[in-house]
Amino acid sequence: MTSTSVDRESPAPEPAGPADPEAAGPVGPGPAAPGAVAPGLSTPASAVREPAVPGAPTPAPAVPGAPTPEPASREPVIRELGTLAHRLRLHHPPETPCTCGPPLLLADRPDGTVVRSGPVVAKAHAADIDRDALAARLALASALSGILLAPLTTPGTPDTAGSDPRPVTFWPYGTPVDPRDPDAAPWAEAAVLLARLHRTVSPLPLPAPPMRGPVKAARAVARMVAALPGDAAVLPVQAAWHALPAWARGEAAPPAARSGFLCHGDLHLGQLVRHPAPDGPWLLIDVDDAGQGDPAWDLARPAAWYAAGVLAPEDWLLFLDAYRSAGGPAVPAEGDPWRQLDVPARALTVQTAAVALAKCAAEGREPDEMEQLMIDSCARIATFPPELAAGSAS
Repeated sequence: MTSTSVDRESPAPEPAGPADPEAAGPVGPGPAAPGAVAPGLSTPASAVREPAVPGAPTPAPAVPGAPTPEPASREPVIRELGTLAHRLRLHHPPETPCTCGPPLLLADRPDGTVVRSGPVVAKAHAADIDRDALAARLALASALSGILLAPLTTPGTPDTAGSDPRPVTFWPYGTPVDPRDPDAAPWAEAAVLLARLHRTVSPLPLPAPPMRGPVKAARAVARMVAALPGDAAVLPVQAAWHALPAWARGEAAPPAARSGFLCHGDLHLGQLVRHPAPDGPWLLIDVDDAGQGDPAWDLARPAAWYAAGVLAPEDWLLFLDAYRSAGGPAVPAEGDPWRQLDVPARALTVQTAAVALAKCAAEGREPDEMEQLMIDSCARIATFPPELAAGSAS
């Protein structure tokens, strides 16, 4: 991968919206209704309508590509990423003044700052990211370009420069899911892409790196504990976390029969774009967590939202039916899917609740309705016996 790097910046508050991996939620309202739910997870709440994002403040309707206001301290890295992205655009004749607009900030999180310059997107990854694993994941995206958005640059080991640099990768811009049009949320398309990914044998010469979903959940819990030391509010979330088997907490390998599938690792609707923009086919983006693991993890976030009463039953069934029809191996082709989904869904419930509590602490506010639903779900699943939790993933 021909890439560069930028110096580490102090982590900034994470903006909510389609580009925020840990905050993004189901698009579109819809009342929850009783139905099949994950054992020990929760009973769907009645008449819950979800405007945008569980686990984060409800954002204003997003305009794709619109700039996000940021503190002045963030401007240098944003400007540098914009410059790097601009260099990959069509070269201007020397005699022609550049009339391109300023770079647009799409996302800014400790594990990724994303800036757009016209048709090119530059992403600065976390400074401590495993560069060899990142190179392997970029090679995977290049090889599976009909499923994953392919990078603009050739895979390889990211360059390093400066003090504690953040490696930078470059991507074509794609049209994201529009939260203003919930009826057009591509649940079926997302499910089909996941099924195709899960059925694909890795084209890499060496084994793909492990899928990082459980590690990401563990980091969310650690972030919550650091934000609220000694606070009783974290106890139900911690209890639900410790009720999970070790593999779901990133402390052990998943069951052998479930660990050899290619997975995305962080599936939500903010991880889909149309490319070529604006009307190309849907593709999955953001391969930072991709790798081999349990494919049920990629279904776990919508499963958790459904079970908590956040995702409408019709959207969940559309997603599940499309995945099964495409031959996805995460769940049986028919019958109850929760034996495979329960543990990952509860892990994603804990992750969402932990992120919500950490954000509430940072913003000095109480959880909103959607955040409280996920926190309350943790209180319920904490009572589920650990030995049954372990058995549900076998």
